[in-house]
Amino acid sequence: MSKRPKVLIAEDEETIVESLTFLMEKEGYEVSVATDGQTAINMIARDTPDMVLLDVMMPVRDGFEVVRAVRGDSSTQKIPIMMLTAKTREVDRRKGLELGVDDFVTKPFSTRDVVSRVKALLERAEN
Repeated sequence: MSKRPKVLIAEDEETIVESLTFLMEKEGYEVSVATDGQTAINMIARDTPDMVLLDVMMPVRDGFEVVRAVRGDSSTQKIPIMMLTAKTREVDRRKGLELGVDDFVTKPFSTRDVVSRVKALLERAEN
């Protein structure tokens, strides 16, 4: 891959943002951050990332609304989306999968595990 893959982290918990940003940049990713759902939607439309890490519970618009917006736009619908969630309920997981989420990680999670899953999703998206 010639260019650095762009990853958008849409998450309002500062400690999670810091640790994910640190590890992603160390792995060579270009990272941008949105701390609410509406900002995430605006950033995705303005500068399409290669991957989105998305918290379910965020201010303004939640993660499910962000997925709907991304999947509803032909220019962004193929972007891999990984949801980060404190919700372990099966109904939330199913809702995410029905909306087109590619992967689910339940908090608390290992940031290293998230990074390796991001790598796998980006490789799959390239092929």
